[in-house]
Amino acid sequence: MSHDTDESKVRYRRTQSVTRAEEITKKESNQRKSQPDKPCHRPRDSLFSWSSGFDNFTGLVNWGFLLLTMGGFRLVLENFIKYGIRVDPVQWFVVLTGRNEGQGHPSLLLVLYSIVPIVICLMVEKGLASEVIMESAGMVVHVVNILVLVLIPMVVIHVKGQAFSLVGAMTVCFVYCILFLKMWSYVQVNLWCRTQYKQSKKRSGRRQSISIAQLQNDQSGRAVNGNGVASGAEKDKVPKLVHYPDNLHLKDLFYFLLAPTLCYELNFPRTSRIRKRFLIKRILEVVIGVHIVMGLFQQWMIPSVKNSLVPFSNMDLTKMTERLLKLAIPNHLMWLCFFYLTFHSFLNLMGELLHFSDRNFYSDWWNANNIDTFWRTWNMPVHKWCVRHLYIPVVEMGYSRISASVFVFFISAFFHEYLVSVPLKTFKIWAFMGMMAQIPLSFVSKFMEKQYGARCGNIVVWASIILGQPLAIMMYYHDYVITHYNDVLA
Repeated sequence: MSHDTDESKVRYRRTQSVTRAEEITKKESNQRKSQPDKPCHRPRDSLFSWSSGFDNFTGLVNWGFLLLTMGGFRLVLENFIKYGIRVDPVQWFVVLTGRNEGQGHPSLLLVLYSIVPIVICLMVEKGLASEVIMESAGMVVHVVNILVLVLIPMVVIHVKGQAFSLVGAMTVCFVYCILFLKMWSYVQVNLWCRTQYKQSKKRSGRRQSISIAQLQNDQSGRAVNGNGVASGAEKDKVPKLVHYPDNLHLKDLFYFLLAPTLCYELNFPRTSRIRKRFLIKRILEVVIGVHIVMGLFQQWMIPSVKNSLVPFSNMDLTKMTERLLKLAIPNHLMWLCFFYLTFHSFLNLMGELLHFSDRNFYSDWWNANNIDTFWRTWNMPVHKWCVRHLYIPVVEMGYSRISASVFVFFISAFFHEYLVSVPLKTFKIWAFMGMMAQIPLSFVSKFMEKQYGARCGNIVVWASIILGQPLAIMMYYHDYVITHYNDVLA
């Protein structure tokens, strides 16, 4: 009987040891240490085994960064030896200030003209609030106004294309694209407030200002009187809020247009003061960042893009791949610099100047394990706008979540193509197809994440970012040169 008991103990111990080397009783360990042979071994896993629990690979990370730095330095030397120093700040000044534009500075005129649809939008909203304009007629005017806003750069740049510089045309398209998104949000939010305002007016039988913030206060049980002013002890705690239709004036609208957000609210969260040291840091980052991006583009990007023309024209797959990989590094560095310059430096600069306290401009997209997570985290202003003004309304109309997601990607694909094809005056669909390709790529990344772990999913995300953009750049450059300079090349 005792023999069977000992055997069962041995078997139990072996079962544990197969699972993990450290699974050994404390009693046996103490017995081994008391032996006269001075044991130096104990059950341990190798550090590269998952079961070891070891996670300090700082030295290997430093080694990887050192190799990348040496490889990048070699590429920089090769670029200087082959092309010389191409950086010319004078050309930056000419390009960025529009000195190479045609007579009359059409880009500046188009940017100034954008005030017209803004004023029209505000006047229509005032008419709707005072019930001078019928709801249906007002919505028709809004839709036409916003659609014309998008079409104006397309028509003008197509007709007067020779008068526009590339940077000027890109600036115009970007400004009008941002205005489209902001005006859509402005109209839709005021529609929500106006609907609630009219319903409350019917219930109470008297004029009453209504705001989304006030409704939330009412639901949380706060004591608010009929005029929307907090009573008692809360009067000192709750700041005075703007209520519909008191928000319908130029100051409120232009603050929203300048604020680093695409989603309109009647009461934005505000900071109490401007942090001067923080502001100076952001200004320096913007100034230095612009110089870095322009230098990388002039020294590294332009030669690589130009050299990709012949392989693309001859459809030489080997050389095309070589050019793609060669362009991937400078393009990716520029993209990372542009991300930091835009989403951290510039938007924080605008937020600080305007006392805008919601600084959630990006999330940890670099840790994204699939494409869906990447698009939800890397550009938070656009993501919030898409969810608030496209995805949720489409779902509330009765469509499925998948249909709503496809519709959001379709609108995003349109504006990606809009921002590239219109300034280049080369109407292709590469950017559109690249965005729509994110849908099947999303399924691939989720499959990789599910089957092989989060690390493989993250690798798919990074690969799509690093390789997808330079491929689109080379295709657009090829089509641009063939479209506009084919006679010269011939």
